[in-house]
Amino acid sequence: MYTSFIKTHIVLITCVLSLWRPAVAQEHPQQLDEYIAFAFAQNQGLKQQQFDLEKAMFALKEAKAMYMPTVSMLGSYTKADGGRTIDVPVGDLVNPVYAALNELTASNKYPQLPNQSFLLNPDNFYDVKLRTSLSLINAEIRYNKLIKQQLISSQQAALNVYKRALVKDIKTAYYHYYQALQGVEAYQSALLLIAENIRVNTSLLKNGVRNGTALLRAQTEQQKTNAALINAQRNVGNAKAYFNFLLNRPLKDSIISGPMPSVMAEPDTLSGISGREELKQLQALKEVNTLDYKLQRSNIIPKLSTFLDLGSQGMDFKVNDKTRYYLWGVNLQWDIFTGGKNKFRAAQSQSGLKVTQARLDEAEQSFRLQLLQTYNNYNSAKAACTSAIAGLNLAGKYYKDQLKAYNAGQLLYLELIDAQDQLTNARLRMAETQAELQITLAELERNQATYPIQNPH
Repeated sequence: MYTSFIKTHIVLITCVLSLWRPAVAQEHPQQLDEYIAFAFAQNQGLKQQQFDLEKAMFALKEAKAMYMPTVSMLGSYTKADGGRTIDVPVGDLVNPVYAALNELTASNKYPQLPNQSFLLNPDNFYDVKLRTSLSLINAEIRYNKLIKQQLISSQQAALNVYKRALVKDIKTAYYHYYQALQGVEAYQSALLLIAENIRVNTSLLKNGVRNGTALLRAQTEQQKTNAALINAQRNVGNAKAYFNFLLNRPLKDSIISGPMPSVMAEPDTLSGISGREELKQLQALKEVNTLDYKLQRSNIIPKLSTFLDLGSQGMDFKVNDKTRYYLWGVNLQWDIFTGGKNKFRAAQSQSGLKVTQARLDEAEQSFRLQLLQTYNNYNSAKAACTSAIAGLNLAGKYYKDQLKAYNAGQLLYLELIDAQDQLTNARLRMAETQAELQITLAELERNQATYPIQNPH
């Protein structure tokens, strides 16, 4: 019976340990990259960033459109009565002449005319014209376009910052899910060993070989491990829900979890921050402040524009050769004195430029520190993972030895339980260190901005 018991446990232990061998070094799992690509298309936060980028692109097109001529249809109609008038003494001027002519001709051919009074406000008057205007010289339009271009660069960098943060979050959630699954497997494996202990101790109790103390303790361990298993299953559900949330999928969708990669490459910590989009954002903001400074200083350049009106105006909506007209002109604006308004605006832009440069310097130093700390965390996680691999192998061997001693009657059952707990804890630690190693690699990848991101055109 003891021999069968030992063989059964050895088979169980061998099967369990085979599931916990370190994976062969490989690249990131293809399935994980597919999940990331799916998140790029579905994540709500990323969609908001893309909408902001689209808005910035339309703003640039608007700035470019300022170079094009503007064509407008303008029209007005007025109906007036009363108000100021212009009095024309037509009768006083002409009637004496007409009276003399009537006497000479002995006739009434020349009637007497009344004086006339004309309204200053046009009555029943229309004016319809097609106005074409074009800016010839305007520095504000030029600098406005250049600023909008830099804002697009800034928003594109912000989009990539969000993408890289999303990649890190997805990988972290994925490896936490893996760790939770391994925790469930560890407790399930422990339950298999406990179930075998219960079976054998029950048989020994029936045969009168041993008392019921070992059986009761095994049953107690079974209840404790069942409770731990339920907690581990809850962790799996929570990890799954969060991962699906990042992908904007139903929270209970299944996740394909492949083997855990074990990447032991030595990342470069000295020149790894040059690709950080946060720095590109600050560089774009610095350029915006520079252009804004030049914009405020451009008031010394006059503004010149031209216009052409083609229209018709007259009374009673009549349109003929006498109502049609054209009007062409040139407008010049040159601000000679503004009370220092542009000077103070330029000073504000210059102060903003200094602030941005200080933020840029601080960010570079902060990112170097962050990368160094993450690299140290990676080395620590790598050492912990190596230690966990060795610890799991030792715990497995220790449990086998303790099991043999227990079945030979040389060991208390409490000592066997302790060895079993050590084996379970070694499995949990192995899962934790494997996940932590991959998470630190994801953080290194994030801090060096090395994950390949395809930008929209």
